[in-house]
Order: sequence, then structure tokens, then C-alpha cells
Amino acid sequence: AQLVESGGGSVQTGGSLRLSCVASGYRVGQMGWFRKLPGKEREGVASIDVTRATFYADSVKDRFTISRDKSTLYLQMNNLKPEDIAMYYCASSAYGRLGDPLREHQYLDWGQGTQVTVSS
Repeated sequence: AQLVESGGGSVQTGGSLRLSCVASGYRVGQMGWFRKLPGKEREGVASIDVTRATFYADSVKDRFTISRDKSTLYLQMNNLKPEDIAMYYCASSAYGRLGDPLREHQYLDWGQGTQVTVSS
């Protein structure tokens, strides 16, 4: 599948952003959002399987919400903090449900990324 993210930008601490990822090509299974913080390895943020069961990293629980609608994946990010500054990537798997959904090695296709900046 081809994945194209949008919605990144710059907000102040406490602000909100909504990321979108449009998938095209073959049918996608579980999808997820990952991010790469400056100087760190890419990490899983949230994931959603084909039954719409959701999974979150502890650092974003109660602030971020992942959802999907047909071929589009979303990430609603509220109460953003400076530690959320990162490049955010959308990813998709060929499988409907993954055993470890926040581990990137299980995902086949990746978007190009969208930058999120939070100012204090």
C-alpha cells in the first residue's frame, strides 16, 4: 500500500493537531502511528487493528486517539507537550491483527512522515 500523511504543524503546549494518513493500493490490515524524536529511535505511538481495537504507548494514553475510516487513518493529538515533538509516520501491515502492534518490524509499508512541533 502507498501511505500519505498530512496534518502536521506547529502548535503551542496544550494545543491539538489531527494527523491523517490515506492508504491506497491493496487492502491494508492493522495500521499504526510511529514517531521519531530528535536523537532517538523510532517508537510506536498508537495502533488499530481491523476490528478497531486500539493500542497506545503509555506516554500518549488519554491524550491521543487513533481511529480509521475505510482507507484513512487518523491520530487526534490533544494536550500536546514539547516532548511530543517528532516526525510522525503512518504504517500498515498485511495482517488484520498483530501480536505486538507497537513494534515497527511488523509493518510492511510506511509513509513519508509529517513533522509535529510544540512550542512551550
